This record gives sequence, structure tokens and C-alpha cells, in this order.
Amino acid sequence: QVQLVESGGGLVQAGESLRLACAASGSIAKINAMGWYRQAPGKQRELVAFITSDHSTYYKDSVKGRFTISRDNAKNTVYLQMNSLNLEDTAVYYCAADYSPTLMSDYADYWGQGTQVTVSS
Repeated sequence: QVQLVESGGGLVQAGESLRLACAASGSIAKINAMGWYRQAPGKQRELVAFITSDHSTYYKDSVKGRFTISRDNAKNTVYLQMNSLNLEDTAVYYCAADYSPTLMSDYADYWGQGTQVTVSS
């Protein structure tokens, strides 16, 4: 089993930045992809970004150029730096991890409990 604990959510104004962190523990030796999903009120959960163990990355089109995902394998932690936040970024952000080198649109082997990100005007 793998445990994922998110931190760093909060309330910010449009245009500001936040950094999310997700610390993994447990049986993590074979974990490959780690990343972030988000779910806004009344909407389906969507994949935002992920990073593989060799640091290949994927980003949802709407966050490219604003969000940066990174990974510290020594600390078993993945980060999501979110800049130029806008109202549409408001959601619960979930950390996820998978044994494969990719995260599917709505599936991962392990999930965190989520952290709220709220962007105000």
C-alpha cells in the first residue's frame, strides 16, 4: 500500500501563486507516475499534470505555461507550482500515484484525500 498526503492548498487572489506538495510513503519502490487531478464543483475530476520517475511530464492544455510539476525522488515528494491562478483553477486537487509510467484520465492506483484550492477575484 501507498499513502499520499497533500499539503499547500488555500485561498488566493487571481494572478497569485500556490505550491502543492504530495508526500508518498509505504510501498513506493515500484511507483512510477505521480501527479495531480482536480475536481471543481459540479464537474468531473480531470487530470492536471503528471511526472514519471525519469521526470517526463504531461500537462493539461489549460495549465501549460502556468503550472510546473516536479519531483524529488529522495524525499518521495511531488510538487505542483501553480502560477497566474485564475477562477477556473478553483477545485479540490488530488495527488495520485501509479505503477505505470502514465496516469489515465480518471484512474490511478493510489489517491490522496485532496486539498482545496480557491481562487478569488
